[in-house]
Amino acid sequence: MFAAYAARFDRDHPLNALELGDRPEPEAPGPDWTVVHVRAASLNHHDLWSLRGVGLGAEALPMTLGCDAAGVDEDGNEVLVHSVIGATGHGVGPTERRSLLSEKYQGTFAERVTVPRWNVLPKPAELSFEEAACLPTAWLTAYRMLFTNAGVRPGDTVLVQGAGGGVATAAIVLGAAAGLRMLVTSRDAAKRERAVALGAEAAFEAGARLPRRVDAVLETVGAATWSHSVKSLRPGGTLVISGATSGQAPTSAELNRIFFLELRVVGSTMGGRDELAALASFCAAKGVRPVIDTVLPLERAGEGFARMAAGEQFGKIVLTV
Repeated sequence: MFAAYAARFDRDHPLNALELGDRPEPEAPGPDWTVVHVRAASLNHHDLWSLRGVGLGAEALPMTLGCDAAGVDEDGNEVLVHSVIGATGHGVGPTERRSLLSEKYQGTFAERVTVPRWNVLPKPAELSFEEAACLPTAWLTAYRMLFTNAGVRPGDTVLVQGAGGGVATAAIVLGAAAGLRMLVTSRDAAKRERAVALGAEAAFEAGARLPRRVDAVLETVGAATWSHSVKSLRPGGTLVISGATSGQAPTSAELNRIFFLELRVVGSTMGGRDELAALASFCAAKGVRPVIDTVLPLERAGEGFARMAAGEQFGKIVLTV
């Protein structure tokens, strides 16, 4: 079957490690696994990190990339794939370490993918395959950050650092739909304008002083925005971090401010199957749709990777099969 996969690692030029071509048909590791015929899959920065060799060992190569997918199961049902394997023991050993598709098990950038049956959910009829394929990683991460870990309520103010990425755009749309007052930062004027069009109350230059302190900050950028994130919080506010695309070592950790103002710093990773089901239901009921930057056939996956690596996208890049 045709697939996009990591054939090697290249830390400095990750696109050189990407290859497109035939891969073996997926095999089920056990009786509780099933095959999903992929119709659409979306890119994440996780895929670029895999090409650099982060979180993926050489013994796993070649590895089909991709965490997210929507498709059709063996019975012809339209389904959504939850990409976290091993979190509950369903379909794998009860003590197996949690991983994402494309880390230990082959990923979704292929015509077919094998997953535990427990990881397959019904796709809402209201969402297209392309829209549904955006949910399991970036949108689920944003959903968990907002509604599970930030502790915010309708009317609260939330700052999202770095408009344009998949998690950031998801947070803007989901937060606005839930009655939160969303503020956004970006170095790019066009991205700030688009963020406001998506429902952000206001958008600011990166590092700009905000008109008021916020109840929560959603942080995925890391070192470049960390100090600004901490300084933007009201006393007792919450900083939720799910990534560090600009690096994990800020010049100042702002420890004095964190303890003196009794700020909460909460780590957040992905989300559970029940949260994914709730997210899909929320999107269907409220008319919320993932922001899609580009849709490309799987054969042109390299173009999608290049666009993401350059930081040119606003929203998700989706590959169709």
